[in-house]
Amino acid sequence: MLRAASRAALPAAFAVVVSAPLSAQQVKQPVGIEACAPCHGYDGIAKDVEVPHLAGQNVVYLYNQLRAFRTGERKHKEMRYMSRHLSAKELEAFAEYYASLPRI
Repeated sequence: MLRAASRAALPAAFAVVVSAPLSAQQVKQPVGIEACAPCHGYDGIAKDVEVPHLAGQNVVYLYNQLRAFRTGERKHKEMRYMSRHLSAKELEAFAEYYASLPRI
């Protein structure tokens, strides 16, 4: 059983853990990320002004956009081509990876 002082410290300790961003070293690059890197970079920072940065983006947003590209719901010729054979697990892994990267 936790002491009253320990119980009082839990919310503060939890807030520190939750607010601490994951570093790129803590998240393993998913298999297949090399297909994304030429445009979006391994670090999630695009080199072309026409390509969006993905680093630090919301994981749910990234997953939903990847799914929309795959199904054709969101129109983009290159992204449709790149995502057409990806599984839901692969989409999740890519979204989690890019979401975990630090923003610039």
